[in-house]
Amino acid sequence: MSVAATDHSGPWTLDDVLALPDDARNRIELVGGALVMSPSPGVPHQRASHRLAGLLDAAVEAARAPVEVLEAINVVVPDGLLIPDIAVIDEDAAAKAGLTIDAHDVLMVVEIASPSTRVTDRKMKPALYAAAGIAHYWRLELEPAPRLYLGALERGGYTDRLVQAGERTALAKPFPFDIDPAQLVKR
Repeated sequence: MSVAATDHSGPWTLDDVLALPDDARNRIELVGGALVMSPSPGVPHQRASHRLAGLLDAAVEAARAPVEVLEAINVVVPDGLLIPDIAVIDEDAAAKAGLTIDAHDVLMVVEIASPSTRVTDRKMKPALYAAAGIAHYWRLELEPAPRLYLGALERGGYTDRLVQAGERTALAKPFPFDIDPAQLVKR
């Protein structure tokens, strides 16, 4: 049985949110009993997400890492439910997952900032992902030029390394990965 958002009173629960009907126009997340809605991503966002997920998947395959790269999945964190643009999760957990995946099975999340999510992706989500113990939080910003913030969890927060268009990531962890963020916006 689905629940209409306008018919609900009081704090939202994980079960309440998962019972909502599919909404192709919005992403609905749960933080502290409140719904956080953002419009579905536009074409530049989707292009970058698809390309980055493909490159991450190729790197995972090359490294034979026991993880899987998925887009827009429901991740249960201690204070609710988030939908990262890309998640790298334990392959065994992925094989057993249903509607959600627990944060302890997530190695890395990527958020692609857009005008409607920029503040959430810069402030709120890093804190929630860090509290959940997710080891890596990356944020891709497309404007004014592509840049990738590569966050590693240290002492309860993320320490970022900025990689701008024209530079390369040259990462060894969580698996070897090397791209120029400019690759994500053009062929």
